[in-house]
Amino acid sequence: MSVLLRGGTVVNADRSQRADVLCDGSKIVAVGSDLDAPRGTTVVDAGGQYVMPGGIDPHTHMQLPFMGTVASEDFESGTAAGLAGGTTMIIDFVIPSPQQNIMDAYRQWREWAEKSVADYTFHVAITWWDDSVYKDMGTLVHEHGVNSFKHFMAYKGAIMADDEILVNSFSRALELGAICTVHAENGELVYRLQQQLFEKGMTGPEAHPLSRPPECEGEAANRAIRIAEVLKVPLYIVHNSCRQSLEAITRARNEGQRVFGEVLAGHLLIDDSVYRHRDFDVAAAHVMSPPFRSKEHQEALWRGLQSGNLQTTATDHCCFCADQKVAGKNDFRLIPNGTGGIENRMEVLWHHGVGSGKLTMNEFVAVTSTNAAQIFNIYPQKGSVSAGADADIVVWDPEATKTISTKTDHQNVDYNIFEGMKVKGCASYTLSQGNIVWADGKLNVKRGAGRYIDRPAFASYYDALKLQAKHAEPVAVKR
Repeated sequence: MSVLLRGGTVVNADRSQRADVLCDGSKIVAVGSDLDAPRGTTVVDAGGQYVMPGGIDPHTHMQLPFMGTVASEDFESGTAAGLAGGTTMIIDFVIPSPQQNIMDAYRQWREWAEKSVADYTFHVAITWWDDSVYKDMGTLVHEHGVNSFKHFMAYKGAIMADDEILVNSFSRALELGAICTVHAENGELVYRLQQQLFEKGMTGPEAHPLSRPPECEGEAANRAIRIAEVLKVPLYIVHNSCRQSLEAITRARNEGQRVFGEVLAGHLLIDDSVYRHRDFDVAAAHVMSPPFRSKEHQEALWRGLQSGNLQTTATDHCCFCADQKVAGKNDFRLIPNGTGGIENRMEVLWHHGVGSGKLTMNEFVAVTSTNAAQIFNIYPQKGSVSAGADADIVVWDPEATKTISTKTDHQNVDYNIFEGMKVKGCASYTLSQGNIVWADGKLNVKRGAGRYIDRPAFASYYDALKLQAKHAEPVAVKR
């Protein structure tokens, strides 16, 4: 099947140009002026619109077993919702239980993901350590195209990775040419604060942000950064929600360290007043970790995105409905952590970023697609509208408007954290593997059409580091 996108403005992270885009099969075969359409080609009029790389959400949790329940969004419904909003690929997480064989967990997530309607790949979390984990990390990198490993510094008594696990896993990642990612919150402090607040009679969602203050996030971010600095491994810090973690990242980058930062669309736009809502269901619907912060932190995060110290935007899409959130009705510690957003990430970022002048169109492409592709080593296969790239494309109508609502969502969750928000700028067409899967407000997807995408290790960079370490001059010791 061939598709010709005619008359639009192609917007990549590095430049914009008026051009047609010809797709044949799953690939883009030509980008240029006045391209001929072979017989049988479907022609899409992109006049007055922008033709951009499909979004990459580098942080989702579809079908996640967590806190005694399972996320309501599975890989089929979640990737479909993403396509409706212009996101054509996700990077989800394999999260083994403590002591669970890493490869067994990986195979389970691969099985769950087979019903995906868009492309996907996985970070793999390291939640415990022994010689088998060391070996399995090598198998994942060399045989399964995994080049990133996740570490939860929170959730004490469950999946939290202590400093010993961080050091062992970071060291192994360096050997393999993989990048380390962390959820930065001081799990010991969070646990202590949760107990204190509950004992004082604060049992509702309003206690959630108080138990996870910005200082807990900033400390953990700095600790992970300094461990990575000593071991010389690149680091990616997920869902930065506060000024303190951003400052730690900025300081490290200014010192020449390779540290990357991710911010969620929700953390840019929603403040902590939601936890004081009179309706438990509404307040609980916003419970996620790290929590939404006060407005000063939102302002700082926007500056981080504008300055390039935060490189990617994500959703941490992990949906739980009201009948699941109610498990913490009398104890905020038991509310399943997670919110949605995959369908609306690009819409709200365009409206509040490009529409307000905070971001240029090219910067929008960078933070929603290209930077993630580059950081996780799948560029220019993904994240680029160029000949030879995958035909994962969104045609963006800058004049289209909508009001976000669960009534029209494709996400499988009963509350949208952006409920009622009016946005200008939406996907008019989405192409996945060269197929038109979203057009005229309707999805046309096929269960299982999504492909698992291999991500090669970062051999050249890591080889250089090893060479540098090998030839480093010994330190003279005075006696």
